Amino acid sequence: MQPRILVIDDEDSMCNFMKIMLSKEGFEVDSASSGMEGISFLKQKNYDLVIADMNMPGMTGIEVLKEVKSFRTDQELIVMTAYASVETAIDAMKHGARDYITKPFKLDELKIVINKSLSQKNLEQENTSLKKRLKEDNSFDKFIGVSEQVVKLKSYAKQVALADSTVLIRGESGTGKDLVAKAIHHNSPRSDGPLVTINCGALPENLLESELFGHKKGSFTGAIRDKDGLFKVADGGSLFLDEIGNVSIGMQVKLLRVLEDKLVTPVGETKPVKVDVRLIAATNSDLEEDVKAGRFREDLFYRLNVIPIDIPSLRERKEDISLLVKHFIQLHCQKSNSVMKTISGTALKLLSAYQWPGNVRELENTIERAVLLSKSDILKPDDFPQKISDPVPMNVISESKPETPTLESIEKAYIHFVMSQTEGKKTKAAKILGIDASTLYRKIERYKLKDDFDKNLGK
Repeated sequence: MQPRILVIDDEDSMCNFMKIMLSKEGFEVDSASSGMEGISFLKQKNYDLVIADMNMPGMTGIEVLKEVKSFRTDQELIVMTAYASVETAIDAMKHGARDYITKPFKLDELKIVINKSLSQKNLEQENTSLKKRLKEDNSFDKFIGVSEQVVKLKSYAKQVALADSTVLIRGESGTGKDLVAKAIHHNSPRSDGPLVTINCGALPENLLESELFGHKKGSFTGAIRDKDGLFKVADGGSLFLDEIGNVSIGMQVKLLRVLEDKLVTPVGETKPVKVDVRLIAATNSDLEEDVKAGRFREDLFYRLNVIPIDIPSLRERKEDISLLVKHFIQLHCQKSNSVMKTISGTALKLLSAYQWPGNVRELENTIERAVLLSKSDILKPDDFPQKISDPVPMNVISESKPETPTLESIEKAYIHFVMSQTEGKKTKAAKILGIDASTLYRKIERYKLKDDFDKNLGK
């Protein structure tokens, strides 16, 4: 489609010249001989660009600018003036002109100014469209569910997004903490700023410090150049610290300072740098129990826990499973360019009955595998893992059955039984067992239950 231009000038010769020359360049051109006529044109038709003379009787170019911006704020305008001065240009720009050109001008000069204005307009429209799509892709609707827990969660998170307080998202692995974090940022006043994400459990302490705070060249082996930390990168936006419960005590002290003073000190530097960042943290640990056990600083916990958001596990909202299953089938059929599949009622009942220790992530992975491997257009029980299609009791301890069990073997069996019943919730299991969480952690390590338990429950 040809770009549409409106020329407003009280000189008929100028209007005719502009109309002829710009039409030859591929533009669709209308002309108006007064400001009032030009305004009338603009109220009836959309134009990609308006070129208006500054010095017109009745209604000056500045007055045209003011009037146009009152009902079409995004209208692109260029002004023409025979009085070349910085003051004229500044006055025009101040009232919304994109650019100006001085009479008399050459056609090539006019083409450059027009193409520059249209290019900037297209770029701004693309950026607006991209931001809109990004916001849609990270809306709260991406957190799928109609259960009471999910409806309340999304309503609460939408309110939280509008604030600028620190948020702590709590929930089991695979529940969608990252989805909520992204939605909070992209629906917040900081949405135009960056959202920077880091998994705190994926890096050792020395590397995590460098990633978060940055470093100075030569501050350690391998520091070949200055590097901005993620706090600096996220300036003006949000920083999402996933698995915050895995941060060491030493790093917790440094994070506390950032939250209190909004200052970060790169490794190897002595001068702190001011940052403006909203912190969103997430954990699948019970930080209150970690505080009691001395694994997490109490002062940092209270700094993080300004606005807590608890995400329910999938087994707590089983009425959402059917909706999620259909969504993931459609998603992965589209991704794999396969025929759209459905699921049998029997298979759906099995999926709804399963406990999903890995939550929504495990459900999606299960559906993706079934979509890719099933030879039928209907997913059936046989298309799913045996633990779902033919559930059997877990082999909780070992094959050996001593005639006279030792106290140790009984304790081992009982701990595993309680852990299975609480579906891996160590804090809850510790309360049932009558021991503190740190003692339970030691016994799990001592009896080598962790690997067996993780394997069976998918933790």
